[in-house]
Amino acid sequence: MGSASHRAPSPLRQPETISSPQRSKRALILVLLTIFFPGGAQLVAGNRKLGRIAVSITMLCWVAVLALVALYFIDRSILLGWAAHPNFQLFLIIVLGTLALGWLIMFINTLVIIRPKLLAPGMRAIVTVFTLAAVVATSGLFVYGASMLNTGRETIQAVFDEGPAFDPIDGRYNIAVFGADSGANRDGVRTDVAALLSVDAKTGKSLLISVPRNFQSARFAPGSPMEKIWPNGYNCGDECIFNSIYRNAEMEHADAFPDSVKNVGAQAAMDALEGTTGLPVQGYVMVNMAGFEQFVDALGGVTINSGGWVPYNGKYYENSTVRTHWFAPGTHEFTGKQALWFARSRDFTDDYHRIKRQQCLQQAIIKQFTPQTILTNFTSIMSAGEQLVETDIPAGQLGSFVSLAEKVSKEPMARLTLGAPDFERSFSTYPDFDKLQERIQSLIAKQNEPKKDKKKDNSEKSEDSSKSSAPEETTEASEEAEETTDVNNAPKLSNKEDREFTQPDGSPITEEYLVNLEMAGYRTLISEIAANNDECSVP
Repeated sequence: MGSASHRAPSPLRQPETISSPQRSKRALILVLLTIFFPGGAQLVAGNRKLGRIAVSITMLCWVAVLALVALYFIDRSILLGWAAHPNFQLFLIIVLGTLALGWLIMFINTLVIIRPKLLAPGMRAIVTVFTLAAVVATSGLFVYGASMLNTGRETIQAVFDEGPAFDPIDGRYNIAVFGADSGANRDGVRTDVAALLSVDAKTGKSLLISVPRNFQSARFAPGSPMEKIWPNGYNCGDECIFNSIYRNAEMEHADAFPDSVKNVGAQAAMDALEGTTGLPVQGYVMVNMAGFEQFVDALGGVTINSGGWVPYNGKYYENSTVRTHWFAPGTHEFTGKQALWFARSRDFTDDYHRIKRQQCLQQAIIKQFTPQTILTNFTSIMSAGEQLVETDIPAGQLGSFVSLAEKVSKEPMARLTLGAPDFERSFSTYPDFDKLQERIQSLIAKQNEPKKDKKKDNSEKSEDSSKSSAPEETTEASEEAEETTDVNNAPKLSNKEDREFTQPDGSPITEEYLVNLEMAGYRTLISEIAANNDECSVP
């Protein structure tokens, strides 16, 4: 038997001993090994010690990936919580950067092992280009991932507050949501959108309580500086409406708040929500209406089912002072600009109509704000985030909230407006606080009830319906109600079912028809047609 020194040379380690086609094949195999199993090329044809280190790291990475995949299917809320935490993001940035550098080193070493000079000129170019493409697809991808994470981490640190995460109170998180409108032609900030989102920490069942901008006599939480200034509620007549609380505190009573309060206006509005609803408010999110458009675009748009005709301002029609355009009833995939118009429109209707549409839009965004959407549009969402949101919620809370948001998106959202249509129209001017707080507690209690057997529940309803059913009376007045006429001698419209209008000839209402009505001055009739534009749903 020959000694080891007389064994045939290994073609993988000594390419000069094999033919040119075999060297080309060897080169491609080594590059593929480095792509799919970094360190493999070094083990079979290069520095075995370096190869063993790289293979060990590769195996460790695969184990970590498999563990994360398993965790995703077992309890992905934990994974989402980690992904949203700035410290974990920093750890991932370091890991991805290190792996990108290590993989690049492996590719360079693989080229050294290949020894391109031994390859035919044409094959040398092919291997070089193939290796560069592999570097971009591997190390480049890791660098891009690290860059995305860093963008997200910087946004989170810029938007969210410092400090420890907080626990739910009585099993619920209560977060104030404000829509801020601070135009150049206005003094201070107006919170034209004010709501309290109350979420069950375990189930994700949520209640969105909307406060009309013209809500008067708002109470403040006990101990609030504003409660001392307004002991009988925020009541000074028509000027003391809810959307002016932020500005009033910021411009006239800032010195009454402790120095530790970073946003006096937001704190005052939070205190007003707490005192009015009776629910403890733990933090706030203020959405800049100017940034809202960009945020919706970053999500890829938002889908809404509109129940009625919703007006918005566009270009003036030719030879006319009319510039009203219309969103028709039905399903819409809104861009950011369209969603903003849909949420803010109140022409031919009122504040209460747009409040219901805003509630619907908020629910649609929550439903669409899924991990898949975040990952798909991560960079654009993060870029919009700093311009869109101001909050006092600590960054450490974000992980649990991201996990909770997924539960919220799967549960129906209860909605309550502290005014019409949930209360009488005068309620916002003369609120009954005991009544509204009782209604809020009733809705929360209902959400805490165990789920009923749907078949049994439907059977009981059917029995109750059959017992209570009685012949309906038909009168001439009800038949006459099928025709609706504008006071301005507008054409008669058919209204055979609940507010479902058609043109006089029986054809469906169109945008062109509504525009012609406005040009003719039939605004009352248009208001009747648009009266159900607060009816919307999330598909």
